[in-house]
Amino acid sequence: MTYQPFLPEAAAGNISPRHAVVPLRRELKKCRIVSGEVTRVEHARKTVSVQPIDGPAYELEYDHIIVAPGSVSRTLPIPGLSDMGIGLKTIGEAIYLRNHILDRLDVAAVTPDEEVRKASLNFVFVGGGFAGIEALAEMQDVVSDALKYYPELDPKEVHFILVEATNRILPEVGPEMGAYTARQLAARGVDLRLGTFLKSCADGRIELSDGDSFRAETLVWTAGVKPSPMLANTDLPLGPKGHVNCLPTLQVADTETGEVLEGAWSAGDCAQVPDLTNPGGWCSPSAQHAVRQARVLADNIVQVILGGAPKEYRHKHVGGVAGLGLNKGVAHVYGIKVKGYPAWIMHRTYHVSRIPSFNRKIRVLADWTLALFLKRETVALGQLHRPREEFTEVTPPVELPQEKKVGAGSR
Repeated sequence: MTYQPFLPEAAAGNISPRHAVVPLRRELKKCRIVSGEVTRVEHARKTVSVQPIDGPAYELEYDHIIVAPGSVSRTLPIPGLSDMGIGLKTIGEAIYLRNHILDRLDVAAVTPDEEVRKASLNFVFVGGGFAGIEALAEMQDVVSDALKYYPELDPKEVHFILVEATNRILPEVGPEMGAYTARQLAARGVDLRLGTFLKSCADGRIELSDGDSFRAETLVWTAGVKPSPMLANTDLPLGPKGHVNCLPTLQVADTETGEVLEGAWSAGDCAQVPDLTNPGGWCSPSAQHAVRQARVLADNIVQVILGGAPKEYRHKHVGGVAGLGLNKGVAHVYGIKVKGYPAWIMHRTYHVSRIPSFNRKIRVLADWTLALFLKRETVALGQLHRPREEFTEVTPPVELPQEKKVGAGSR
């Protein structure tokens, strides 16, 4: 399980990437873990079709099902985005982002081509929510630290650009703290493009709706999320945006009649759950709701099995905390607004308390403690993404005998 709020810290090298991931087999000791992909859910038959990592697909029968595949990046049909964009939903993407940015510094330091140099030092982030702001702030700190070892580069040549379609950033912490964040980023040299959207990034040329156009080799896409596309392969009722339709009890229900589908449950980013503290609204796709919904859902399943009645999920949004790089942050919790170092401490305290398992809490705290005394690591491990390239280059090709080629092709 990936603890996604720690992905910016993992990308920045503040914590080891392994410590942002919780091994399921270690924590779920009384569960059967199936490594594979759910290709279909047929609740009418109460069966799940599973394609394991290797081998033939098969079906699993169930009495109750909790559908919680979460969300994926909400992308748009923008030219070049699929070729150039980097998401930040997985630990692999976090590692790749770090390696890619440090690699761009290496390229800029040695290239004689001025255009390549400029493009390598332009870092574009699309999306002004938690993920985008925290990733930009952390990676700006990484680049700032790394530049000490690049005498060939002038810090004034480095440009971080934030593109946000609305006129505000970090709406989760309120307009005042959002405005404070914008002022802090601008003071650090970040080019804020609010009320602007990305039109194209084909062939590395960034085209924005404000008419600006420039080359860049880094584009980080954090412009929201959408429910997992896996839900389209189920017979469960979905809402207008593709979420599983739920009652406040977290039971899946028909979108028109409201009739409960016995044995079907959902929660988290993929679920459309009424917000009882905000009539007419829905619970936001955030960890704040997901972790609380999980507890209510588990208790409700027990109650239903024992013949009792499930309880409704009710939680008033308490606000949010965000890190703005090392020793900097903003927070708006229970109406209290905090900024700077105290907010950064609140941000770290909250998330270390929420990451599952005592093991991971200790490891993350150890990473942070070591960082107080040791310099940040600014080493790129780019070969992680192409581990066999060097071996392949030095290994001579061998032509297979004709009969083996025929045999291989016939299987």
